[in-house]
Amino acid sequence: MTARGATTPRRTLRPRTLATAAAFLTLLLATATATLTLGRLGIAPAELPAALLGDAEGKNAFVLERLRGPRLIVALGVGAAFGLAGTLFQSVTRNPLGSPDVIGIGAGAGAGAAIVALFLPGLLPVPLGALTGAVLAMAIVYLSTGTGFRSPGRFIVAGIGVTAVAQAIIQYAVYAIERDKASVLTAYVNGSLNARSWEDAATIWLAVALTAPLTALIARDLTVGEMGDDTATALGTRPARIRTTAVVLSIILSAAAVSAAGPIAFVSLCAPQIARRCTRAPGPNLAMSALAGAFLLALADLAAQQLPLFTTLPVGIYTMALGGGYLGYLLLSEWRRGAL
Repeated sequence: MTARGATTPRRTLRPRTLATAAAFLTLLLATATATLTLGRLGIAPAELPAALLGDAEGKNAFVLERLRGPRLIVALGVGAAFGLAGTLFQSVTRNPLGSPDVIGIGAGAGAGAAIVALFLPGLLPVPLGALTGAVLAMAIVYLSTGTGFRSPGRFIVAGIGVTAVAQAIIQYAVYAIERDKASVLTAYVNGSLNARSWEDAATIWLAVALTAPLTALIARDLTVGEMGDDTATALGTRPARIRTTAVVLSIILSAAAVSAAGPIAFVSLCAPQIARRCTRAPGPNLAMSALAGAFLLALADLAAQQLPLFTTLPVGIYTMALGGGYLGYLLLSEWRRGAL
């Protein structure tokens, strides 16, 4: 029952939020333009508009349609998916250090990829193994808690155990398989956007398109849920059901992103916090987190392609460096606030 006289918070677009969204869109456009134009194989800026309108020929057509175009679209979709997944997870756990990585999604995907590469080479695609590993990790965490995803503390502890086992499988696979295959596997389990295709782009954007409306539908309930279960119940929501729905959506988005680009670390942790700190708005900030995630991954991939001496590194290495520094800052901030 809804408490008499109770009101639920309304989501309004504040000037600061609109300004932040405009800034992120501008940065995204600049990063996308740089991705397509910089470097020896880049499309000349003067020729880019015509190429985007379908008049690309020769080298420009190859770069746009085969080399950098699919890679850019996949980066934007994977970043948006990780951003959405992270903000859903942090909202239901009410923990700024929360991330789908915590419950073993990334590690499970890496273990699935490792098992396929080691025991089923050529029989199954590595991304399918990654997706299967992510789903199995989710199932193990769900069953081992005894309460599904209704107890954040329990599934975080279960996720730590799943992550440890999955990391052991990954390290064994890297040690056991041949050197050339090990280098490919290592790149994938760190997260890579090399050789992405339009099929990969379709996969990740289909997942985003299907889940984004559902996340929008529960946005108000997530905002209420951040006030605590008692308040949320008094305002007419069902915290346990909303929490389970949000976690499932987060896992679907993470699994789709991992299947498209591997378990890229820290984007789902950093993007929601950057969005929240830039907008200073309550609630999960879904759209802003998606924009922040897309920008972070596109920027990291631009660095992976253009920085001298480091162009062969997987994009996940750059997000690890970014996320590690940001995690240290976040831990220090939480400690000063007395939250740790």
